[in-house]
Amino acid sequence: MLSLLRETIVSYAFIERNFNLLKRYLSWEILFFSYSIVNALTIGLIMVGRGSSKDVLYLVIGALIWGFLSIMMREVSDAITWERWEGTIEYTFMAPIYRITHLVGSCFFAILYGLLRTGLVLAIMPLFFGEHIDLRNANWLTMAVTVAISSLSFIGIGLMAAIFPLLSPEKRQAATGIIQSMLLLVSGIYYEIEVLPVWLQPISKISPATYTLKSIRAAMLDNASVESQLGNLFLLLIIGVLLIPLGFWVFHLGEKYAKRVGRLKRSG
Repeated sequence: MLSLLRETIVSYAFIERNFNLLKRYLSWEILFFSYSIVNALTIGLIMVGRGSSKDVLYLVIGALIWGFLSIMMREVSDAITWERWEGTIEYTFMAPIYRITHLVGSCFFAILYGLLRTGLVLAIMPLFFGEHIDLRNANWLTMAVTVAISSLSFIGIGLMAAIFPLLSPEKRQAATGIIQSMLLLVSGIYYEIEVLPVWLQPISKISPATYTLKSIRAAMLDNASVESQLGNLFLLLIIGVLLIPLGFWVFHLGEKYAKRVGRLKRSG
């Protein structure tokens, strides 16, 4: 019991440290936040004057949810990059703590930070789209449950992507971007997956973002209840339960390799 309490406190320490790092680089965070707003506006404005308010909201939902999921995945994968930037990677990896404690703290930070940024962008959207963004019919409970369950899957993907800074500090951003681009292509972020080539559509079935978007759009556009989305939520839960231990295992292998070849240093 005392050991569990100690590890919980240590995980919280990583969350607090990451928020302190955000404050240190606040100007950059403001820049990234501005980009999130501009990106959502650019996507949503495609349908203004061309489609209905529902079509505009359809695209805005895609931009917002993809922003949240990609932020969460990126922040988890950047857990090692932060250590390199701060010159603490050797100390963190040699510290007498479980690696899972370090990564769980990074995962919770990613969820909190992703929710904060996405919530702020969502609050600003009505100022630009006006009557096109009508959330009075949204089912917020279904949205919350979907976000909570889908977070598991993207944490697992982020953990696997976190090995890239260990293996190649110089190319890690490009490698993470490739994973994000593949998910963006097959998950129906801005279109229905039925428009994809027939040979690509089966791949969308294993992407957690596909089911996340379906349930979130149903909740925001059609006031869908949690019960009506149990099929999607169950699939998301299965994918998450599989990806998280797989992510920890892949990261463990990457860490062992990095230690063996001497990659645990600031310069890589």
